Amino acid sequence: MEDIQHQGAVGDTNGASSAHATDSSNLRSRPTVAELHGDNPFAQVAQKHWLHSKKSPKVRPEVIKQELWDELEKADFAYPQLLVLENLQLLEKYLWPGFTDDASNWHHLLLALMVNVKRRENLPSWELFADRPAEFSDFFRRILDMTVDPSHPVKIRTQLMTFIIGAFQSLDSGIVRKECAPLVSISIWHNLHSEAAREQLFEQDPILRKAWRAAAKRYDSGEDHVKTKLRFERSWLYTLMLDFLDRLYGTATRQEAQDNLAYCERFMELLTDLQSQLPTRRYVNSLLQDLNMLPAIIMSPKYTDEDNGLFRDLFKLLLHFTYFAIEDQTGKQLSKLEYDQNHSDTLAKMQRVGYATFPVKLKLLALANYSSIGDREELQGHLKALNDAELVQLCSSMGLRTEYPQPSSVVQDRAFFLESLMSIVEYRPTFKDGIRDMRILPTEHILYEGTFLRNESYNGSRPLAIPKINLQYLTMGDFLWRSFILYRCESFYGIRKDMEDVVKRVQPRGKGVNTRFGGFSRMSLPISKPAILDVAPSRVGEIHPAYVRAELILDVSRLQVNVRREWETLRPDDVVFLLTVEGSDDVPMRNGHHDDQTAGEQLGLRRLRCAQVVQVLDENSKPIREQGYSDGFAPRVRQRRLILNLDARQYKEDMDHVAQGRPDVYHQINLVVRRRGRENNFRAILDSIRRLTLSDIPAPSWLQEVFLGYGDPASASYARLPNRLHSIDFRDTFLDWQHLIESLPGKSVEPHESAQSSFGPPYVVDFPATEADAVPVRPSKKRRRDQVEVAQPVHESLHVSTYKPPNTGPYPADAPKLNAVRFTPAQIEAITSGTQPGLTVVVGPPGTGKTDVATQIISNIYHNFPDQRTLLVAHSNQALNQLFQKIVALDIDERHLLRLGHGEEELETEASYSKHGRVESFLERGQYYLAEVDRLAKNFGAPGAHASSCETADYFNLVYVKPAWTQYWDRVESPDIGVEQIIAEFPFKYYFSNAPQPLFSSSASREEVIDVIRGCYRHVEKIFAELEDIRPFEILRSPRDKANYLLVKEARIIAMTSTHAAMRRQEIASLGFHYDNVIMEEAAQITEIENFIPLALQNPQHGELPLQRIVLCGDHFQNSPIIQNLAFRQYANLEQSLFLRLVRLGVPTILLDQQGRARPSIASLYKWRYPKLGNLPSVETQREFQVANAGLRYEYQFIDVPDYKGKGEMEPTPHFIQNLGEAEYAVALFMYMRLLGYPASRISILTTYAGQRALIRDVLAHRCKGKNLFGLPRIVATVDKYQGEQNDYIILSLVRTRSIGYLRDIRRLTVALSRARLGLYILGRRAVFEGCFELKPAFDVLLQRPDKLVLVTSGEMFGATQRIVDADDVEGEAIMEGVEHLGKYVYEMSLAKADMVRKGEAVLWSDGDVRMGGDGGDEGEREEDVLVPDHEVWDEPEEPEEPDV
Repeated sequence: MEDIQHQGAVGDTNGASSAHATDSSNLRSRPTVAELHGDNPFAQVAQKHWLHSKKSPKVRPEVIKQELWDELEKADFAYPQLLVLENLQLLEKYLWPGFTDDASNWHHLLLALMVNVKRRENLPSWELFADRPAEFSDFFRRILDMTVDPSHPVKIRTQLMTFIIGAFQSLDSGIVRKECAPLVSISIWHNLHSEAAREQLFEQDPILRKAWRAAAKRYDSGEDHVKTKLRFERSWLYTLMLDFLDRLYGTATRQEAQDNLAYCERFMELLTDLQSQLPTRRYVNSLLQDLNMLPAIIMSPKYTDEDNGLFRDLFKLLLHFTYFAIEDQTGKQLSKLEYDQNHSDTLAKMQRVGYATFPVKLKLLALANYSSIGDREELQGHLKALNDAELVQLCSSMGLRTEYPQPSSVVQDRAFFLESLMSIVEYRPTFKDGIRDMRILPTEHILYEGTFLRNESYNGSRPLAIPKINLQYLTMGDFLWRSFILYRCESFYGIRKDMEDVVKRVQPRGKGVNTRFGGFSRMSLPISKPAILDVAPSRVGEIHPAYVRAELILDVSRLQVNVRREWETLRPDDVVFLLTVEGSDDVPMRNGHHDDQTAGEQLGLRRLRCAQVVQVLDENSKPIREQGYSDGFAPRVRQRRLILNLDARQYKEDMDHVAQGRPDVYHQINLVVRRRGRENNFRAILDSIRRLTLSDIPAPSWLQEVFLGYGDPASASYARLPNRLHSIDFRDTFLDWQHLIESLPGKSVEPHESAQSSFGPPYVVDFPATEADAVPVRPSKKRRRDQVEVAQPVHESLHVSTYKPPNTGPYPADAPKLNAVRFTPAQIEAITSGTQPGLTVVVGPPGTGKTDVATQIISNIYHNFPDQRTLLVAHSNQALNQLFQKIVALDIDERHLLRLGHGEEELETEASYSKHGRVESFLERGQYYLAEVDRLAKNFGAPGAHASSCETADYFNLVYVKPAWTQYWDRVESPDIGVEQIIAEFPFKYYFSNAPQPLFSSSASREEVIDVIRGCYRHVEKIFAELEDIRPFEILRSPRDKANYLLVKEARIIAMTSTHAAMRRQEIASLGFHYDNVIMEEAAQITEIENFIPLALQNPQHGELPLQRIVLCGDHFQNSPIIQNLAFRQYANLEQSLFLRLVRLGVPTILLDQQGRARPSIASLYKWRYPKLGNLPSVETQREFQVANAGLRYEYQFIDVPDYKGKGEMEPTPHFIQNLGEAEYAVALFMYMRLLGYPASRISILTTYAGQRALIRDVLAHRCKGKNLFGLPRIVATVDKYQGEQNDYIILSLVRTRSIGYLRDIRRLTVALSRARLGLYILGRRAVFEGCFELKPAFDVLLQRPDKLVLVTSGEMFGATQRIVDADDVEGEAIMEGVEHLGKYVYEMSLAKADMVRKGEAVLWSDGDVRMGGDGGDEGEREEDVLVPDHEVWDEPEEPEEPDV
């Protein structure tokens, strides 16, 4: 995300770096408006041939070859040139509309190049082809032909290989899957080196032989052209592999070698992708190993070349997946025991074959132990006795290929065959062994490893040696391994950027003890070396100390109070960074100089070590939290002491180096650095992922195959599960009978036999079992190919009954809180599915009530399954709080609610729902209920202190209350007693004397009286039930024990953010926490590993996670998770959420299809993203949606903002993009609206870049702050940070004037357009956005209106206008020609308004609920914001601190 760039004022670069921080080269290579409309030759060709054509243009071969291909070839297919053509819509408007089966090779190649550009830009790449599948098949086949045609240059074949890689990563597309699947089918086993090798594979699984025979039968029955096609399909990959081997060993010129290397890297990426997905791996792995591919790569010159580090890293990744511990056919992950057993079987075979073939020479081999044979050096020693021919014979006897088709460049010497043997008998550590040894706390060496730096410089031109997140995983272990690797890379990238930023700011000068700092940073403090307090002995089985305790003395005397408190509020387990920083060396400039220093060393970063906070103390070694001053003044603070646990493993290594005579790292440390809390939770999350990876934790059995991406995508839906509910009590879900009928379209609703006609809620709906619930029979393959199956509608008859809700007591507080939302049919479908067991995926476009649906699902589960517990998870505290506030408004007992994490303080409720808050609340409620027990004791005249504790109250209940009730109820049930006598003998008259009177109506029947009596006793029972729940808190003494008891035993609805779940996973699971249901809000904004960890907060039972329901609510058409690094975001696809992957896999989803947020006209701006999206009646009938916005001609408008003072967009520092004209325009429009009486709290200003946000705030501070006439808007934020929020009026600044930037991602545009309810005013440069293909549907609507702001100057005021929004004739229209015109108009209005206020003819409006900011992390780095002036350090006392309770 380019909008998370810098925080605070202009020039401030501290804080979270941009998600596009690595995109600098890409940003500057983006085509500008001038290039797309000016003298660029490609722009001229586009203008001439397709841009202005109203019908599909006819493709001219000379244009393709001479004006496009030849020009690209002259530019060596430079990416900026390709990007220009893609922006000119070459693919959409020329190449594909004019494609025919006789198109030239150049036409096909240009199509492939454009698809590659779209994939590299993360744009939709296959949807365009979907409506012409036959032509796409022809095109794809021609590309396959070209990939194996040696006449094409290697650079072109590398581009084609990139296209093929993209296709195999897009198997969710039906047309792509159809073309790719035959290329990796069982038919490729025709290329195995022998029939015996094939038979050996068939013996592993009987289904394989059946599949082989079916493929052979299809070939034999085909016509000649079909046979030709099948022969090509089964030989295509084999041909590429042989060609790859030739390129590994072939000799060439320097340029050819570089081109070959680029091709080989891409081909290795393709092999890795095929090996990392089970459907493609199933047959490819056998062919790859049959060709001895890995030994051949190791022995090749390209592998041994020191400069080819990326090639070797790619090989390691391929090696990992090739030998992954999995059964290729079944997908079963091998346990450690099974993996070792398979290896032992191979070693035993080696001994048997060796002894049988060479009994004398290999006798020692046959007698050796397995460990010896599995060791590379010892095995080579055993095999020295064999000559070359005998070694080849041994390889052949072991089932290895010993001959290659001629001509072949593979060097088949003794070393090659030795390596081939080693490849099958050498013991390899599993992925668990590797992940166990990986560091989760970085050092300077780890941060600047070559692999990490390659990831940072990624621009799409070469592959990367990192795993990808795509559609499928091999196993749960594979998923967790990939997640750990990528999350670790992303975390360390953020740390490296933050450390470099701090070092730049502090400006180190000098060396060693003479190092001085010329700058400052609020995130760092200079220190002297840490004092080592304690080195604990090692634990059993470890060699490093259990912990290493150290102390730092922090000089905080010059820090401003707010900055010092940030240091003081460091929490236990927070990670801080200890740096050795020195002035950088001056390197003389000379030709050919190769700098061996890392980027960190060039800045002056010499050493980096990590430590975890234990405690923060004052200068007297007292905990900070215990301080408080009663005299109103506090002495200025001089020092703070930081107690830390150093990285014990690294400390051991450092001390070993000291013992060898090297300098002590810890004596040189001179700077301590902290990071903001939201960015600094990496250690806890990495530790959680690693523990999960090592634990073999499974998904729920009913979800496993769907989660991994295999099997039937609908198999986890409730209709397919054996434990589906056949009856659901919907309680208050339906408001009335008409609502029930409307909510179940296509179903017949029949009242229960006991009811003669319709009746009111609550409704219990019976879902009778039907044949449709069974898994559908899989049709024959022939039928699937020849025709499309049409699902027949199933008529479903539902039986509905009701019941009388129990009387809960006579007090108003006893009445249940009922739902008042009239849910739509789609929402009812989502609520029904969410109440049923299984997986529910709810797609909620903006304003469609996702939170209301989730809340009702929670309520239904709570009441239908009182023994079950539900976990609520969201990406942000804000979303979780919105959900929690709606839950509190329903009929859910507060004692069953629990909120974990640090967002609970933002809840707009009186009660506290945090863990500790709930303990306090329990004790407070206990006092209330004990007081009620005291009243009950007076009711019975019972002497004694019955209300002294929960225990005595329980005794009172057993001795007095229950016996009295039992005796009374026996009398009530007697037919001999009358109504008057029942009332007269009621045993709780005194207690209920303060209830609304009369308790019993004089005209009440016997049944009504008994119902009131039962309600009264339920009220009494609840008192003692609550006290029984509170009783453990009287027994438990430790606050921690009380809180954990609440989590494990008492709470039934537990809420936390996904980050909190990831950080505390081990702690929560170790408590024995158990839950049955997971409901996730904002699921499409959470990374996949953060989606998974909340499913695994409990330990497995009977080998699986005991979850019954998983409900995911989100919208994959809005923003994805925020990933900073471009490589991890685009290449590794780390930004893909589980929600999006399930949608791509075809898991059934429920689309909420009616929005109730915005005016229908504003909703039309993003409705094209949701074709079925309609409007709720409220947005069409309510007055506020019908009335126009006062003083503004249109309710939405795109306003073309020209250059201001000769300038458009600016970039004062890298990635800090600003546009002063749009900032001034936005503030002027805000001021105009305020002058008309619009409340400031109902206006938000949004922008797409953090630099622009800072600039708008500066302009607001200059023009509005402190002026009651204007005030400040509710929030100024970036679009990405505002997802999930809304406001009545939105002013949106798009910033860019040279190129479109990241807004080309339509997900962000969807967010930007959908935040406004009543008014949306977009500031931008028309020429930049109107020609963008992806954004065309929205801008076609926007640009139907004038692109200059139209005001209404007829005296309209906010809240008083009667003009209808779509009125044709409007008096007093005024068109603003630019920002200067609007500014002058507002200035004159403000003078007139101020004059009226002075004369008493007008009043100032209240600003309302105004909160400036909202993005967090906006603290400035100006000196006055961080440091106290020198003259104040020793003179002035501080204002008193409030004790931190």
